[in-house]
Amino acid sequence: MATTKTKTKAKKTPAGTMMVKRYDGRRVRQPEALAFLMKQHREVEALFDSFEASEDDAEKTRLVDQICLALAVHAKIEEELLYPEAEEKIDEPDMVDEAYVEHATAKDLIAQLEGMKVGDPYYDAKVTVLGEYIAHHVKEEETELFPEIKRADMDLVDIGKKLEARAEQLKAELGDPDSAGAKSKIKADASAGAHL
Repeated sequence: MATTKTKTKAKKTPAGTMMVKRYDGRRVRQPEALAFLMKQHREVEALFDSFEASEDDAEKTRLVDQICLALAVHAKIEEELLYPEAEEKIDEPDMVDEAYVEHATAKDLIAQLEGMKVGDPYYDAKVTVLGEYIAHHVKEEETELFPEIKRADMDLVDIGKKLEARAEQLKAELGDPDSAGAKSKIKADASAGAHL
């Protein structure tokens, strides 16, 4: 039986950049660091969409655990590896201050959710509000902060590698998002970072 191979032309991108989907669905070329963060944004958006579509309590619990882990890791790597240098090098450093404050507010909701279960008062509402809040934060990052970072004198290839490595390290440290140990670590970290 003969197989037919379909050749697709891969778009060549300049070294250290890749095509990724933006919050609005447009595909854009981004440096590695920003592309990695934007991929994380899309993953979290998909988890929120799945939560909204789910009517199964066990599935909702699993999704919220995954959302909280993903957001905890994402916020931590941005705060450790991207924001400090961006604050020094971009023309509008107050954008980074706003991002820190937005992270603190999200962490407060994450800490609350990590101490709750499906069926508790306001559980679904808190997940929905967190999703809306994250959508707002992502839009601002992708349309305002990230373009400023691209224009700054930052090694976004090196930062991208560090972001990926640190994300993997944090996931390993936190463990399975469904475990009680991971939930308590995420809750403690989120609680600590919820106040500036």
